[in-house]
Amino acid sequence: MKNPDLLLIPGWGMNRKVWSPCLAALENVAAARLTDLPGHGETPDPGQAFAEAARSLADTLPANAVVCGWSLGALLAMRAALCSPRRVGGLILVGATPCFVQRDGWTEAQPAKLLEDFAAAVANDSRAALQRFVALFNQGDAKARPIGREIVRNVLSPSPPPTAALLAGLSWLRDADLRENIPGLACPVLLIHGERDPLMPLSAARWLAGKLPRARLETFPDAAHAPFLNDPGRFVRLIGDFLHDLRD
Repeated sequence: MKNPDLLLIPGWGMNRKVWSPCLAALENVAAARLTDLPGHGETPDPGQAFAEAARSLADTLPANAVVCGWSLGALLAMRAALCSPRRVGGLILVGATPCFVQRDGWTEAQPAKLLEDFAAAVANDSRAALQRFVALFNQGDAKARPIGREIVRNVLSPSPPPTAALLAGLSWLRDADLRENIPGLACPVLLIHGERDPLMPLSAARWLAGKLPRARLETFPDAAHAPFLNDPGRFVRLIGDFLHDLRD
């Protein structure tokens, strides 16, 4: 039986190399394909708005593909599934939230000032801002130092994404709010979240698990925002089991 199609989308400021520690094992359970956020890595920046980028992404998918997104990539994956439900047979959402910024009635998020400060830092020195970002989202992880070194060495080198792409991604995080749309995501969803995540609160993932019609939440107790780098073996096993269940 042919392995299911699996598209992996990284988070803000990262590129497809961030999946490297998991990729060989994932290729044993899926026809894995990597992409980048617009303007990051090998993907050109078409200057699209968030919804337009999600639709463009969905248009590249075969029918019933499974989309795995991390952080901002998870937001984009959810939006793509809402745009083209027939193309998305399942979602794997890593370090996900339906809304990154605090709003009325939504405290499971970050204050808007965090994004404002990062935008100013990116405009001033994007490499330094990204290194600070990596340190921020790894706070509390039992493997924070090796994960941080791996990302800086293999993902942020030799050069960070263009400043314009980074600022566009921050604007997506500022403006995207999918809370009202979440109950309409009918496909099976696997939520994977670090219990120590300082960037996307675990309570946001629990909110998603309660609102999505067909969701399961798996938490990594020693991980922060990158559970797939904290324990790649368990991450791949969870995905393999999820894909197996989809075929049954």
